[in-house]
Amino acid sequence: MSSVVQLIRSTTLADAPYAYAATAPVGARLIFLAGACPLNDDGTTAAPGDYAAQAARCIETLKSALEIAGATLTDVISTRVLVASSAQADLVAAWDVVHAAFGAHDVPSTLLGVTVLGYDDQLVEIEAIAAVAGE
Repeated sequence: MSSVVQLIRSTTLADAPYAYAATAPVGARLIFLAGACPLNDDGTTAAPGDYAAQAARCIETLKSALEIAGATLTDVISTRVLVASSAQADLVAAWDVVHAAFGAHDVPSTLLGVTVLGYDDQLVEIEAIAAVAGE
């Protein structure tokens, strides 16, 4: 089944590694996901100190939450990537993993450096909204 999400690109704005906007048709069912955290199955934080590995674990968590809701990454309409760092290189390390996971479905995204996240040793969290055909 194809996604109902339509990515909107711009030829008049700066080239960016994501779409500038996205839409879903009237009647689409929206799915608001809690921030995907880099937690192991036992509740401990995965890969302390490793931004890329934590981003990868967040993507796996996000995929699982989407699957439970009847969606996939191609149904995501926007993301917000939170990175506990003020260093641009750390933000980019996390972003590169997220961008690769979404591939051609490069949804509108916001990348933020924050001071702290909720779990011990947590460096990355990914929020998302998805849209699927209404039921």
